[in-house]
This record gives sequence, structure tokens and C-alpha cells, in this order.
Amino acid sequence: MASPKRSRLILLFLAAVVAAVAVGGVALYWRTRSPAFALQRDPSQNVLLVTIDTLRADALSAYGGPAQTPNLDRLASHGARFTFAHSHTVVTLPSHTSILSGMLPYEHGMRDNSGFRVRAGTPTLATRLKARGFSTAAFVGGFPLTKRFGLTPGFDVYDDQMPETRGAIEASMPERRADIVVSRALDWMGRQPGQFFAWVHCFDPHSPYRPPEDLAAQYASQPYYGEVAFVDRALGPLFDRLATLSRPTLVIVTADHGESLGEHGELTHGMFAYEGTIHIPLIVARVDPHAAAVSSGLVVDAPVRHIDIVPTVLDAIGADPDPKLLGASLGAAIAGAVGDRPSYFESMTYNLVRGWAPLRGVLQDRRKYIDLPIPELYDLGADPKETDNLAPVQRDRLQVMNNLLRTYNTAPPNRPGQETTEASAALRSLGYVQGSAPARASYSEADDPKRLVEIDRDLHTATRLTEDGKRDEAIAMLKSVIARRPDTADAYIALSHAYWEGGDPEQAIATLENGLSGGAPDRDIRIRLGIYLAESHANATRAIRILEGTSTEDVEALNGLGIAYGDAGRYGDAIGAFKRVLTLDPTNGLAYQNLASMVLRQGLAAKGAAERTAKVREAEGYARKAIDVDPALADAYTTLGVALSTAGQKSEAIASWKHAVELDAAQFNALYNLWFELADAGRRDEAVQYGRQFVATAPPAFFAPDIARIRTYLGSGN
Repeated sequence: MASPKRSRLILLFLAAVVAAVAVGGVALYWRTRSPAFALQRDPSQNVLLVTIDTLRADALSAYGGPAQTPNLDRLASHGARFTFAHSHTVVTLPSHTSILSGMLPYEHGMRDNSGFRVRAGTPTLATRLKARGFSTAAFVGGFPLTKRFGLTPGFDVYDDQMPETRGAIEASMPERRADIVVSRALDWMGRQPGQFFAWVHCFDPHSPYRPPEDLAAQYASQPYYGEVAFVDRALGPLFDRLATLSRPTLVIVTADHGESLGEHGELTHGMFAYEGTIHIPLIVARVDPHAAAVSSGLVVDAPVRHIDIVPTVLDAIGADPDPKLLGASLGAAIAGAVGDRPSYFESMTYNLVRGWAPLRGVLQDRRKYIDLPIPELYDLGADPKETDNLAPVQRDRLQVMNNLLRTYNTAPPNRPGQETTEASAALRSLGYVQGSAPARASYSEADDPKRLVEIDRDLHTATRLTEDGKRDEAIAMLKSVIARRPDTADAYIALSHAYWEGGDPEQAIATLENGLSGGAPDRDIRIRLGIYLAESHANATRAIRILEGTSTEDVEALNGLGIAYGDAGRYGDAIGAFKRVLTLDPTNGLAYQNLASMVLRQGLAAKGAAERTAKVREAEGYARKAIDVDPALADAYTTLGVALSTAGQKSEAIASWKHAVELDAAQFNALYNLWFELADAGRRDEAVQYGRQFVATAPPAFFAPDIARIRTYLGSGN
């Protein structure tokens, strides 16, 4: 039997249709016979999964939110819109793994964005549908879902190219706009002669919030909602295309998680699991170009979960259910059946990175339990904003919910592995904390994230201050964090980075040394220390000793070790380290760039002309390979320019350096080379332009003699 809310919506729809027919005659005859949406079993239909990153359920206008989302509203108007859907975790990669696999985080093993890879052999929608003859493709807009993280099996196409990091520690914004992602998907869909499964991921609502100019003006005080409105605009052509295809398409739209927007003291997401971050939108619809009528939409209030998506797709295409999956098809909920669907959720990032208490919890009906040293219990029906913690006064209910949680796997999460330099930098640029902390046997109230939220907020503020050029204020805040919580490894790393970027390598190195002696988890600090020792030419021998003591499977350490070997003149060992990186991660553009740099050094040190020429050409090849892997890797263009210049191709070298500087204004070697070659060629106006830029921006700690040389040139008038 349909729920009262569902029945009322159908009656309102029919009343509206009758009124329309009275005005418009028989043109809308078939709409009076439009059935309510139901999940149809059709093995021949396409499947389109759209995931929108960081999207709160209450952001969409269909859910009563402030963002204008007419395209998603239109889809919901003839499908099923679920009002009480929840994710199982609050960060991108683990959540998408649950969406695509139908498994809970502890089942698939993905507990955070950093340091985890999807296990080989994990069944996903892509592997399941590919086996049934579907063409399959993924189009992703955010770095946490790029190929390196392991969701590619089963996809014929995995379109994920986006900028990688600049050098060892600086990153561009590693995301693609939704309109670009959708255009790539439309191109692919237009070439498919048969049945397909497409996954389209839009990253835009993720912080920082930078909507296009018109939406930035419209949502000036709420740029997050401007990003949401932009994604809806971008999705319009995708949904329109479905109506022109030769077969129907099942469409599922959801979010991986939401965004706190300051609620409970959390600015973004990743720490807590309140409703702002785990209550997500979910829309299921079918676009049938040949249907005589469009179905009327439903609003479904029954509790549903991400792990129900895979069983729903299997049901819709007529596949047998997988008994290993804990989820269930949404077909029953769409039909009005209300079953018991308790939901497990977790937030493990701050436990894995900083050693804070792990957060787990369960939802049952409208009750929510959060298992922390200071436990929380909420009645979401009466208190949707979670302002009244009932745990102290409802001890019996608390015990019932705790018993329910223990039916899930609450063992300590597997610890993260090592992450690449560029992956760590890219994730940091998106606001994800980085690091690794050992597991502990117990946690006290002092380790409860609720007691530590101010620490996290100050770290985010320090990041913003650094980005705004307020380095002294950022340094003061980071020192304050360390004084209050001396084991916060990422605070030491951020502080050392601030000193490094400010041209004070000695202080950067001293900060990392203090972190090691202060008891912070040392893996990430040791690697950064080794890299800084090598890049500052302070102590290559010690850098090598530090980095050689790390795992041979750690690509970040290997990249740093290669730099240290190069600084010590051990070019062969450096090349071996970088080649080892590429064995572990063939898409590592920075490793190709470092290879190019080291081979070029070998060539410049060669005594014979033939060997020199061969090495320079080899270096050019590696630089071009780096650019193939990542066209936005500015360092590769700088190194390519040196190779070209050494080979006598001066004009091509100048063009390459100019492109490097266009990509990254902090390419100081490229700036210096541009000044030198342009001045040598008598092109003074251009030489002055780049020389002034170098003098104004290059840190004296690294480039003092070069700055003095260019100043002399600029003042000479020659």
C-alpha cells in the first residue's frame, strides 16, 4: 500500500493534469494515464550513474534548498526522490567505492582518500555490467577518483585527466569543471552503437567554492550553492541527450557526501558524520524516448543507503541479486513497502591521520547513534539539526543502538599505505588532511573530535592565510596548534612549508626536526625532511640516510630519495629510484620529469660529444613523456626547455619556458633561463620583462646570486 504522502502526490498530479486537459483539449490525453514511477526490469536499458561531490540533500531546490536546480528537479518530477538517504562515510574515495561496489567501508577496505587503493578483484557496477555486454565508461571531475586509486577495472574508458602537482609540494587545483566532464561523456555516448553504463562525476561543489561569474554574483553570500546550481546547469545537456537515444536509460543521481558549512563547528567535511555530511540526495528515474507517457514522480520517505544502489541496478537490468551484498533493491521502497534498513556510517580520516578517536555510528528508523568517547544519540524526526544529545538521558536506547552497531565490524581500520608526492599535494590542496598515525588501544574524551574541532578549524584557517599571502599570521596560528596538540604531524608539515615558501629553508628543516622530537607520527615528517635537506642542498648524505630507511614501496619517499641522490651526484642511483616509482605508479608525471632532469645532468657532465647528445635527447624524451602524462606539469616544460636549448633549439626552448611560466609563475628556473636567452639574443624588452618578474618573486635564500646578476643587467641599460 502506498504511503499517504505518496498517494497525495499522485492525486495532486492527476488534479493538475485534469485542469490542463480542460484548458488544452485532448493533446494531453495520455498524461491522464501516466502511471506513478516504478522500477522497471528491462535488460536492454542503459544505465547512467551521476555522482555529485559534496552535495547536501537540502541544497537542491527539489529538496527545498536554496540552489536553483531545474534539471535535477525535472528528473525527480518523473522519478523517485528519496528524502532519507544516507552515505556510509564522509570522504570521496571510500564513499564512491561503496556506491560502485555495494559494500560498506570495512568490507571493501577503503577508509580514507589517501594511502588506500581498491583491492584487485573487487566487483563493481563496471565489472558486473561489462560482463553482461555493456560498454562502460567513467568521466570523473576530481583528483580523489583518478586512475591511481583503483576504480578502473571494468571500464572501457576511464576519463580522468587533470592537473598534477607542481614540484614536490605545490599543487594546482586538481579538478575539472562539470561542463567539461559532461562534454566528454556526451562525446563518448554519441559513439556508442549499443547498450552502455556511464558514470559521470561532478566535483564542483567541493571547496573552494568558485562558481562561474554569473552564479558567483547570484549566490554572492553563498558560493557553495552557486557551485550546485552550476552543476545542475552542466547536467542539462546530458539529461536532454538521453531523450534522443534509441533505448531507455535508468538514471541514478546521488552525492558521495555532503558539506557541513560550519554546522557543529566543521567548515567542510571529513571529521564529523552529522546530517550535513551523511544525509545525501538520491534520485532514481528512467528516460524512455519511446514511452507514450512520462511517469509521475514519487517522494519516498523510507530510509535508504548507498549500498542499495548496486542491488537496484542489478534488479533493473534483470540480473540475479548478489546474496553477498548487504543492500537491497530500491524497487520495494519505490513501490511503497517500508522495510527496516539500518545504516552503518563512519569517519576515519582523523583517526588515521592524527590519531584522534575513530568515529562510527548507526541509523535505525529516525534514531542516530554516534560512537565516540563522548557518545551521541539523536532523534532525527524531532531534532533534524542534531542539537539535543539524548545519550545522557536515554541510557537504555543508547545501549540498544550500541548493540546494533556491534553487529557491524568495529575492528580498528586498516592503516593507510604510502601516498605519492603529487597525490598528497593534490589532496592537501582540496582540504584533505594528510599523514599517518599508528593505531591505539583506547581513546579518551581528550581524543574526541568534538574536543578538537578548534584545532582543525585553525589548521584550515592557516591554509587560507597562506593562500592569501598572510604567511606571518599563518605561521603564528600553526605554532599555536602545535603548542596545544604537539602530536599533530600535518601542523609541522604546514609550518615547514610556510617557512620553505617564504625562503627560509633552515627554519623549515628545524620545524620538521622538532616534529620528530615532539612525538608526532614520523613517516610523513621524515619524508618531507629528507626532501627539504636534498632540495636545499643542506645535507644530501643525511637526506639519503633518512629516505633510504623508508619502504621501497613508498613512491613519495622514492621520489625524494632520487632528488637526494641527484644532489649528491649519484645520478645512476637517482635514475633507478625514479624508474622504481614508475614501476609502482606508471602515471606519475613527476617521476618522468625527475628522470628527465637527472638524465640531462648526466648529459651535461658527459665528456664525449656523442654521449652528451644522446643523453640530452633521452632527457627530452622523458620530459615529453611527463607532458603526455600531465600536460599541466610546468616543471616538465622547464626541463624540456633546457634540453632543447642544450641541443641548440633556442626558439623552441624559449617557447617551452614561456609555457612553463604561464602554467606556474613560480617556475623560477624558467624565468631565469628566459632572461638569459632573451638577453643573449638581444631581445632586451622581453628580457627585462622576465628579469623583473624573477627579481620580484624568486626567494633570495635559493637565488641570491642570480637576483644580483639580473639586477645588474636591469640597471645597466645595455
